[in-house]
Amino acid sequence: MSWLEAIVLGIVQGLTEFLPISSSAHQSIVGQLFFKGQNPGAAFTAVTQLGTETAVILYFAKDIGRIISRWFLALFGKVPRNDPDARMGWLVILGSLPIGLLGLLFKSAIEGPLRNLWITVAMLAGFAVVLWIADHVAKHTYELKELTWIDGIALGFAQALALIPGVSRSGATIAGGLFLGYKREASARYAFLLAIPAVFISGLFELKDIPGSPADWPQIIVATLLAFGIGLAVIHWLLKYVSKHNFSIFVWYRLALAAVVAGLLLTGYLQP
Repeated sequence: MSWLEAIVLGIVQGLTEFLPISSSAHQSIVGQLFFKGQNPGAAFTAVTQLGTETAVILYFAKDIGRIISRWFLALFGKVPRNDPDARMGWLVILGSLPIGLLGLLFKSAIEGPLRNLWITVAMLAGFAVVLWIADHVAKHTYELKELTWIDGIALGFAQALALIPGVSRSGATIAGGLFLGYKREASARYAFLLAIPAVFISGLFELKDIPGSPADWPQIIVATLLAFGIGLAVIHWLLKYVSKHNFSIFVWYRLALAAVVAGLLLTGYLQP
C-alpha cells in the first residue's frame, strides 16, 4: 500500500463512517477508481474503523464512563436495575450480539460475494428510500433515555444489516430508530454507542488478515489516525446538523452515488 492510498482511504473512512452513506461502499469504490482497481478489503476497512470508533469513545467519554459505572453498580445492587444508564449498558451489550453472531456466520460471504459493487449499488439506492421513508413517517417523539429493551435489541438487528456493503451501519440503526419513533439525534447517538463493541471486536479480529506486508503498517497506522481525527469532527457536525435538519441530503447523495457507480460499472470503468 502506498502512502497516497493510505492517506486517501483514511480520509474517506473518517468522512463516511458516521454519515448514513456507507463507509465500506466508499472504501471499495475509491479503491477501485484510484488505486489500480484494488479493493482495500474487509480487513483494512475493519482496522481503520478502530480509528473512527476511538473518536466515538473520546466524544462520548463522559456518557460512556457514566454508563459503565452505573452498569457495574446495578450489578451489585447499588443502583436500581432499571436505572437508564445501567439499562443502556445492557442494551449496548445485547444489541451488539446480532451483528457479532451474523458476522461470524457469514464471514466468507461478507468478504467475498457481498462486496460485489452491483450489490453495493442496490443497497445504496434501496436504503436511501428506506431512510427517506423512516424520516418522513417518524414521530420524532422519544429521547434516548426512553429506549426500551425491545427497541434497543431491535436496533441491534438493524445494525447487523450493515454487514452488507452499501447499507451503512449508522444509516440502518438511525432508520430503525426513526421507524420506532425516536428523535433524529437520539437515533444517531444510539447508533454511535451501539457500534463501539462490534467495531472494536471486528477490528481486532481482522488484524491477522490485514492485507500487505509488515512494511505496510506505517501507512495503515496513518490511515487509522486520519480516520480518527476526521471522524471526531464529523460526529460533532452530524449531531448538530440532525438536531435541526432532516436526512434528505444523505438520501439524495446515496441515490446520486448509486447512479454514478452503476454508470461506471456499465461502461467498464469499475469492475463488480
